[in-house]
Amino acid sequence: MLSKVTYLGELRTAATHLRSGTIIETDAPIDNQGRGERFSPSDMVATALASCMLTIMGIAARTHEIDITGTNCDVEKIMAADPRRIGEVKINFNFPSEHVYDDKQKKILEHAAMTCPVIESLHPDLKKTVSFLWN
Repeated sequence: MLSKVTYLGELRTAATHLRSGTIIETDAPIDNQGRGERFSPSDMVATALASCMLTIMGIAARTHEIDITGTNCDVEKIMAADPRRIGEVKINFNFPSEHVYDDKQKKILEHAAMTCPVIESLHPDLKKTVSFLWN
């Protein structure tokens, strides 16, 4: 993966995914001198964690013929101070009510989520609070 990140001024950046040309803009948050009109870089870390977890669950679901279409996450990032950093990420997985999962399927999906590359890359001091809401 190659990307290019450009500072646009006013605490805004534009990140371009070079293969596809997709652009993601970020802003500094309001509580850190920014406008808060876009995801902040730390918002992107928390969001990337949830996206990665869902993607790895999707791979496991495809392998084991489990339908997780429509599953979504609520993501909350909580900042800490001294130094300013992400202190906790809370993620609630919401599974569609029309799907029923047995215990084996739940275990497969939960294991996949909790072993995604992003969660494995984050500092161990970062608290990760994850809930799986199965209907």
